[in-house]
Amino acid sequence: MFGTLKGDIQAALDRDPAATSVLEVILAYPGFHAICFHRIAHWLHRRRLRLLARLLSHVGRFLTSIEIHPGAQIGRGFFIDHGMGVVIGETTEIGDNVTLYQGVTLGGTGKEREKRHPTIGDNVVIAAGATVLGAVTVGDNSIVGAGAVVIHPVPPNCTVVGVPGRIVVREGKKVPTIDLHHERLPDPVAEMFNAIHRRLDRLEHKVEEVRENKVEGGKEG
Repeated sequence: MFGTLKGDIQAALDRDPAATSVLEVILAYPGFHAICFHRIAHWLHRRRLRLLARLLSHVGRFLTSIEIHPGAQIGRGFFIDHGMGVVIGETTEIGDNVTLYQGVTLGGTGKEREKRHPTIGDNVVIAAGATVLGAVTVGDNSIVGAGAVVIHPVPPNCTVVGVPGRIVVREGKKVPTIDLHHERLPDPVAEMFNAIHRRLDRLEHKVEEVRENKVEGGKEG
């Protein structure tokens, strides 16, 4: 557990330029505090000390404003930046080197007791206010844009934006490292309007050519 927490500290230092020291992360990062509470609560949860695990999780939520169910499985190098309002459900599975921003919800659907929360792959970045609902999988190296709502599976190496979430191919290139530039996302709606605008320009130009040809033909007649 302590080795895993050491990796969580290093993740904060690597991914947050505001983090200046190990001591600062330990003392002043609610995202790190939340994962500390969760690591212990999850250990208790696996040993069927469910009530004690929930109580500890509740204390962590009160102190950090981050709610992580003790049953959630979270890999190494996990980092929650800021973290206010983050919610992670019971059957959520999170891989290694995952980054969440404030307001992210990894939520469930229905009242089933089996798998009902998302599975998040390795090196995934989920931006502020995004929601992933149900037992869907977000593949390795993918990015979920701010405010997106993901309700369908996302393949690896993809970017998802919009409501509901739409997959935007990133030039077919695999993301080699953890890409934290979640502000540099394409806008498929704007791209659609730009395509319509270009098509209208071509049609107007064509109509103008036909009109000029008719005028010239009338003069010759």
